[in-house]
Amino acid sequence: MRMLVLEDDATLGPWIENGLREAGHVVDLFQNGKDALVGAMGAPYDILILDRMVPGLDGLSVLKALRQAKIDAPAIFLTALGEVDDRVEGLRAGSDDYLVKPFAFAELLARLEVISRRNAPQAEPTSELTAGDITLDLHRRSCHRQGQLVDLNPKEFQLLEVFMRSNGRVQTRTMLLERVWDMSFDPTTSVVETHISRLRGKIEKPFGDTLIRTIRGTGYIFEPA
Repeated sequence: MRMLVLEDDATLGPWIENGLREAGHVVDLFQNGKDALVGAMGAPYDILILDRMVPGLDGLSVLKALRQAKIDAPAIFLTALGEVDDRVEGLRAGSDDYLVKPFAFAELLARLEVISRRNAPQAEPTSELTAGDITLDLHRRSCHRQGQLVDLNPKEFQLLEVFMRSNGRVQTRTMLLERVWDMSFDPTTSVVETHISRLRGKIEKPFGDTLIRTIRGTGYIFEPA
């Protein structure tokens, strides 16, 4: 994520900047409020990290100005002002969180992760899975390959869904028992082998190829063309 940090402390500011960059983020550090306001107005940021007591323009005024300008990037205050009234004032100004100094960097990272998840656009639930020339309609519970309807029973459908969601990754027998049959490991049952054989007979045999490959001693892997 791209983050704006407003912090005038000559030690704390670079420490936050370096820590965020080591965590994989792009960071712009500002030491006074006026510069930070100009920066936030001129470039999109994923998160704003603001100290309240800084030169030029205090962090609270910076955030109020940004909210008035319809800039809604999530914001967190890092400040020594830790009284209840200070927290309430910060939240009412438009911040998403409020962390009082001194703080642990791990807590800052955790709070930033929560804020980013909270403000992330919600994806529409997936209603269809596609792998190679196979399509599963999760609402209608139907399967098509090369445009042809493949008649699967409920467990065969679940089994194929697991394979398609884990496309290219090995699925052990135990994993399949847990995900499809909600069973723990049972060395005596052949339910997995039986259903995979039936599934292969429906999605492979009529089309003359192999999609589900057995990894001896390990499990199975789904590899559509």
